[in-house]
Amino acid sequence: MAHTLRDIALALGAEGAGNLDLIVQRATEPQAAGPDDLALAMDPKYAGGLSQGRAKAALLWPGADWQALGLEAALFAPRSRLAMAGLSRMLDEGPDIAPGVHPMAIIDPTAELGEGAAIAPFVVIGRGVRIGPRARIASHVSIAEGAAIGADALILQGARIGARVRIGDRFIAQPGCVIGGDGFSFVTPEKSGVEEIRETLGARDAIREQSWTRIHSLGSVTIGDDVEVGANAAIDRGTIRDTTIGNGTKIDNLVHLGHNVQVGNDSLICGQVGVAGSSRIGNRVVLAGQCGVSDNIFVGDDVIAGGSTKIFTNVPAGRVILGSPAVKMETQMEINKALRRLPRLAATVAELQKIVSKL
Repeated sequence: MAHTLRDIALALGAEGAGNLDLIVQRATEPQAAGPDDLALAMDPKYAGGLSQGRAKAALLWPGADWQALGLEAALFAPRSRLAMAGLSRMLDEGPDIAPGVHPMAIIDPTAELGEGAAIAPFVVIGRGVRIGPRARIASHVSIAEGAAIGADALILQGARIGARVRIGDRFIAQPGCVIGGDGFSFVTPEKSGVEEIRETLGARDAIREQSWTRIHSLGSVTIGDDVEVGANAAIDRGTIRDTTIGNGTKIDNLVHLGHNVQVGNDSLICGQVGVAGSSRIGNRVVLAGQCGVSDNIFVGDDVIAGGSTKIFTNVPAGRVILGSPAVKMETQMEINKALRRLPRLAATVAELQKIVSKL
């Protein structure tokens, strides 16, 4: 997708220098860039790659001497990742989904498709589904009965949208995600071993046979505007009320949100996070990769949890946490330092034991 540097600078709100009428086709790492590429060297540590490539233009850090770097033109990015967001949006052609409804799609006659919808082959859309204008739905997607999806949705290959799921505008579903599968809810006729352990924190009177009875999920899933769900993520329907995801929240690949979970606005849920049933995640929360959240607890607004943090209790708003079990990040860093000292401490204790035994 070709753009002049002038157009890119205007779209990004970036400063430009040199021949801004140059046309670039792609964004590329500096060492691999050709004459039609925009080299990305937004930090001085990447400048050396420019001499290895053949770029005429580059996106540089503020104050860079672009002429000394042998360029004909340059754009300057005070905040490099924000510039990357705008640039990638301009250069991304998106999936190739032909306009209109492909003849090999199966759409229930009661479904409503908004103006400008593009439906690829092997899509199945169920009874009473409502899809907003300009939606793009790639192949092998299924949307079950009664679901409603807002305007400008992009639903990629193999995604599954369950019955009565409600989704806002500008939704993005990456391949293979499942929204609205049944929750994992089971109960035993008598008190189970799990219930007993929760009460006693470890003690068991007796081990006995038990069987599991399914609790069906009568709720569904409600998702706000501007939400993205990653590949092979799973969001379970609620037991009675809906599982809910707030506006602007981004959910990474392989995330699992259990039944009745509530996630607020503009939260970031990274890869392999698991949130157990009926927990509440506040607004602007960041859960880094492989975090785990126990059931029936609350994580307050603006909490940041580092990678692999395991959250077993409520977390107050604004806290930065790390570790298993989760503690304040500064506390966990002290714990980590102490752990590194353990071998030396053990050797010291052994020496002291020898001395004491001689006494």
